[in-house]
Amino acid sequence: MKAIVIRESGDPSVLKLEEVPKPQIEKPTEILVKLKAAGVNPIDTKLRRRGTFYPEQMPAILGCDGAGIVEAVGASVARFQPGDGVYFCAGGLGKRGTGNYAQFTVIEEKFVAHKPSSLSFAEAAAAPLVLITAWESLYDRGRLKSGQKVLIHGGAGGVGHVAIQLAKLEGAEVCTTVSSPDKARLARKLGADYPIVYTNTDFVKAVLDWTQGQGVDLVFDTVGGKTFYDSCNTVRFYGDMVTILEPLPEFGNLKIARQRNLRISLELMLTPALKGLVPAQQHQTEILKQCASWIDEGKLKIHLSQTFRLKEAAAAHQAIETGSTTGKIALFVD
Repeated sequence: MKAIVIRESGDPSVLKLEEVPKPQIEKPTEILVKLKAAGVNPIDTKLRRRGTFYPEQMPAILGCDGAGIVEAVGASVARFQPGDGVYFCAGGLGKRGTGNYAQFTVIEEKFVAHKPSSLSFAEAAAAPLVLITAWESLYDRGRLKSGQKVLIHGGAGGVGHVAIQLAKLEGAEVCTTVSSPDKARLARKLGADYPIVYTNTDFVKAVLDWTQGQGVDLVFDTVGGKTFYDSCNTVRFYGDMVTILEPLPEFGNLKIARQRNLRISLELMLTPALKGLVPAQQHQTEILKQCASWIDEGKLKIHLSQTFRLKEAAAAHQAIETGSTTGKIALFVD
């Protein structure tokens, strides 16, 4: 089969289209998927640039997100049969025999969900990682409840654009930061009550004005750096902050957070896969099942802004690394 392979870390030019052996079902609980599309995420660019989590298993195929058609099933598989459309977030972190920048992949049945029927394969492939990240951040870490106010940073981005919708589905009021009026319009279209164009507005002041000086119940930080520390000023006393980035001391300190008695949570949706936490991985599969229902009911949308062919993976990585894309990017697998 054809796949995009990396043999060393580096710039996008290290992504090479190669012929590699087609994976085979080895366990009775596995399924073989003919991939139709693969999602492209910032984690892919970081692994390409810095090295994978399993450097001793190079060369590697990247791509955590995939969507395709079940080609074959193991003897014990009960939920799928050949011909089923599926989507999932599995593999692609550097472990040998995994990765979705390819024509085929083999996955454990318990980590796969049926594809939303209303989405194209490219849209479905763009969805899993960001859906899981936003769900775990808002619902599991942040314990968001109906009637609460939430600040979501990067509302036009991959994680942010689904986080806005998940927050609204829970009945929250949403303000969000974006970098341009065009992105503000997209955020409003997705349900945001108050988009803040942070390039010409002090978001801290804007949030405090929006909440009559009280602060939001929850901040969901998808940006990190100084933004994380500045956001401590926007949370009500005894409120919550969830970040998907590591808070780095060179950008600030937690004095304000301590004074306001904030509860701070860190979210890394890759932990279950990296640490072999099967129940947590199965929880993530349940998230994809519920989101598929909401998508097919018209309650949740995936904003796919750009697509590339598999052989154009380097261009897709370049687009991600500009930092100016909206929504998601996917690769069509020929």
